[in-house]
Amino acid sequence: MTPSTRHEFEVDLPVTPPGKAYEGNGVTVYYDARRCLHFAECVRGLPEVFDPSARPWIRAWLAEPSAVSEVVTRCPTGALHFTSQEGTELPESPTSITPLADGPLIVRGDFELRVPGTPLRETRAALCRCGQSGNKPFCDGTHAKVGWRSDGGDAHDEASNARGDV
Repeated sequence: MTPSTRHEFEVDLPVTPPGKAYEGNGVTVYYDARRCLHFAECVRGLPEVFDPSARPWIRAWLAEPSAVSEVVTRCPTGALHFTSQEGTELPESPTSITPLADGPLIVRGDFELRVPGTPLRETRAALCRCGQSGNKPFCDGTHAKVGWRSDGGDAHDEASNARGDV
């Protein structure tokens, strides 16, 4: 084997998404609070299911599984995932990377994050660009606390406008 030879290995990745499970009728929603940046796509999409003032705050049984799963896929950070009798999320194709103004890189598609320990198979993630996150490689919102600014060329999307980032 020469030093420039590269080998790819198949890795059995975890099937169950990380986070707390919220059971519904035919769908289970998983919420990983460490990845949530409060874009509120879930709350706007199905406020009766995703209600931060209720306990539990995710009540997946209050809507059809297809509606719940569709709203979960809107979560740009990957804090929400689902499994259902119909299957799991199909990743977007092709994979896209969008830098948000003064914020994270939003990645959507079929990708693997190679981090120490077990590689993470993902469909959506908000990745840190400021270098200050306490949850690397994911963004935890520290960029706003430390006043980090990007140097232009970033997307000004509805989500960042809704949060007041732009």
